[in-house]
Amino acid sequence: MSTTTVVPFDRLRTKVRGTQKGRTVDPAAAEQVRRLLGGGPRRRDLLIEYLHRIQDTCGHLSAGHLVALAAELRLSQTEVFEVATFYHHFDVVKEGEAAPPALTVRVCETLSCKMAGADALLDRLPQILGRDVRVIPAPCVGRCEQAPAVVVGRCPVPAATIESVEAAVRAGKVEPEPADYIDYKAYRKAGGYRLFQELVGGRRDHDSVIAALDDSGLRGLGGAGFPSGRKWRIVRNEPAPRLMAVNIDEGEPGTFKDRWYLERDPHRFFEGMLIAAWCAGIGEVFVYLRDEYAQVRDILTRELAALKADPPCALPPIDLRRGAGAYICGEESAMIESIEGKRGMPRLRPPYVAQVGLFGRPTLQHNMETLYWVRDIIEQGAQWFSSHGRNGRWGLRSFSVSGRVKNPGVHLAPAGITVRELIDEYCGGMVDGHRLYAYLPGGASGGILPASMSDIPLDFDTLHEHGCFIGSAGVVILSQHDSAKEAARNLIHFFADESCGQCTPCRVGTDKALRLMAAEKWDALLLEDLSRAMADASICGLGQAAPNPIRCVIKYFPHEIG
Repeated sequence: MSTTTVVPFDRLRTKVRGTQKGRTVDPAAAEQVRRLLGGGPRRRDLLIEYLHRIQDTCGHLSAGHLVALAAELRLSQTEVFEVATFYHHFDVVKEGEAAPPALTVRVCETLSCKMAGADALLDRLPQILGRDVRVIPAPCVGRCEQAPAVVVGRCPVPAATIESVEAAVRAGKVEPEPADYIDYKAYRKAGGYRLFQELVGGRRDHDSVIAALDDSGLRGLGGAGFPSGRKWRIVRNEPAPRLMAVNIDEGEPGTFKDRWYLERDPHRFFEGMLIAAWCAGIGEVFVYLRDEYAQVRDILTRELAALKADPPCALPPIDLRRGAGAYICGEESAMIESIEGKRGMPRLRPPYVAQVGLFGRPTLQHNMETLYWVRDIIEQGAQWFSSHGRNGRWGLRSFSVSGRVKNPGVHLAPAGITVRELIDEYCGGMVDGHRLYAYLPGGASGGILPASMSDIPLDFDTLHEHGCFIGSAGVVILSQHDSAKEAARNLIHFFADESCGQCTPCRVGTDKALRLMAAEKWDALLLEDLSRAMADASICGLGQAAPNPIRCVIKYFPHEIG
């Protein structure tokens, strides 16, 4: 009979690893990483910031850099590698691979830019610019009104041509030009931050401010449309410490309003942000800005420094965080994950971010433009904002209009305006030789409608019965020279590329849909089954809304699908 020997616990021997598990840290890389991090704190939530710092200096992220950074932050190498490879803008160079060229030219390939000739740029630029320049297709860079948009290094080239891109490259024009905007001194001189001072000084209470937002009807302008005053009240009722996360990861193709406002009047946003923080009892604010907006990042960095150097009154800590090229981070919980230094993957809910958000604390999450209007609404009264509107709607909407119109751009118009009115009254009409054929009322995920439905009021809740929504009001105009079918293919290609891969319905569904849509004749029944599965079972709004263009083409443009 066999017996088992029991070894007393105090006699067990545990092997202690003397070095970090995984690749060996290269001393030269470690020294370089330590020098780049300087005296900064070695915290997990700064991982993405430090990855940017290394890439900005070295032009790429080598395996040696990632191993050294993992050791410096006391993270596993797997954690650092999986974050670095998740985001589009990090160039991770594996052992034995050549580093990318020093200069990258990004050509936007999403809908508005494709309609304006991006394919020709992608075909010809590599040969013209040569092997020392990398030319790559890019998802929406937030400059749809300047289509086709190209970014040389960090410098945008609007309405790009072969000649203008080549000239920028040859001239070494890789940094954005300084913008002409209202700076801190000018904003203060014109009465800026006076309202914030009055609120902090006790001249109005929190409840009256929230009531003004309620009465104005201001809703979240990032796409979800949740009532702003109610959101402030919910977060304020949660236990402290409470945090705030501002979403400027404006990645929806067709949308560029946040960039447009920040390039002109950044402190109006800052003041609205501070009022919201005061009203909801926020202890610290995190501003998450998409990496494509290099010029805006320069502006916000400079103006935040000016605000902090001469504050109108006591300020909460304000942190500006930089995205790294991931559309999914426009989803609020994915953005929070990214701020925490992780892959931008949406969280399952409940709990909601208002209860358990950033760093596990109650979090007030807002889109930039929502906060932009706070000061005006409180100063001028709720009636000022709600008095605007058409067709039984109220309020103002910032429409990002691109495509086949004479005057693309951001147009501030009454909520409830129709697309026909928007084109005729604000956009100068259609481009000569083009007539309205179709339009996207809410960016890539908002669906596609035919010209025969151009009299629908554009606002929250008015488009749902037609299988569409207004979202962030990114309106893309198609003419008789365009195809709704091809537009939908372009949008699904974008969604397939931007899916975070966390859930099967979205990861597999977008890829499968793209392959089915490549057929000359669509299998409408199979595409509808796939669309239903994606909409019903995906974790977040990307997978849930991605089928909208497919369903709209099948419903409203059956003649195009065979």
